[in-house]
Amino acid sequence: MQLTKLSLRGLEIFQLVAKSGSVRKVAADTGLSISTVSHHLRRLEDDLGVSLLDHTRRPMVLTPVGTIFLRYIDGGLRLIRRGEIELASGNLIEAQNLRLGIVDDFESEVAPELMQFLMRAMPKCIFKHYTRPSLEILELLQKQNLDAGVATRPPHDLPGLIEYPLLRDPFVLAVPKSNKTPAEDLLQDGSGLPFLRYSREQIIGNLIETHLRRSKVSLENRFELESNQSIMGMIAEEIGWAITTPSQYVRAKRFHDRITLLPFPRKNFARTISLYTTEFYPHELATLIADTIRRLLSRHVVEQVTASTPWLLHDFQLLTDADEQI
Repeated sequence: MQLTKLSLRGLEIFQLVAKSGSVRKVAADTGLSISTVSHHLRRLEDDLGVSLLDHTRRPMVLTPVGTIFLRYIDGGLRLIRRGEIELASGNLIEAQNLRLGIVDDFESEVAPELMQFLMRAMPKCIFKHYTRPSLEILELLQKQNLDAGVATRPPHDLPGLIEYPLLRDPFVLAVPKSNKTPAEDLLQDGSGLPFLRYSREQIIGNLIETHLRRSKVSLENRFELESNQSIMGMIAEEIGWAITTPSQYVRAKRFHDRITLLPFPRKNFARTISLYTTEFYPHELATLIADTIRRLLSRHVVEQVTASTPWLLHDFQLLTDADEQI
């Protein structure tokens, strides 16, 4: 066996197929044709002189020697990727590439100033900026299609990603300014005003529904919306009320004079907004980005809300890496 024959692309393809068990899925994720993916696998097996995968099974599974080989290339590819990224972005002045995703919650308040700062700090860098919902950002990171992304922490673990907590964003009630119903009565459907749900396909909607179940609160499912602006607009028009967060409220500036925030009347709960990076991204650059985002969140989000709603001062707070995870 001649080791010089081994293709780095072939090793990467084998790693992806080994994890997914599907040539078709790897082809879709990488943009390659199914025949190209199959060619890389066959060539790698021919060069090694062994069968790494059982091609007769669906999904495909590793052979015993394939399992051993995967352990070695996982470590090797991890080092190669780390080296490539650190060469491309090892220091600010020489940084060449940054693929950054920001959850759409902060597309207008934080993203523009963040990009201006990074452009000045990283003058040689080519930036690719993506605005997506949290779930999409996390999926792009796990597929290594992003270097870093700001997203809501999901309820499950994220293997392969590094987290830098940014903001504790507590859940509150948002009601029409004219509302006279106590918060506890709203949770018991005692106002006649419909509950406006965030989509349960979003992380924020899922977190709310989980907490309501724990609290044994059952609210009529009449409205379920993906758009935060639509929810805030309906509240302002006295169509309903919602469980939301202060950062979501900040986004809806034109409705602020017609919406009131109330504390959640039972055991409080919060979501965590974090910066996530791949495990290969340099810690120094990730820390710089996280610190910059915290400063922008403080000025544009936290200070704006707590100035008019001081009862949120102790709950709506910036987080650091050293803070206890929520």
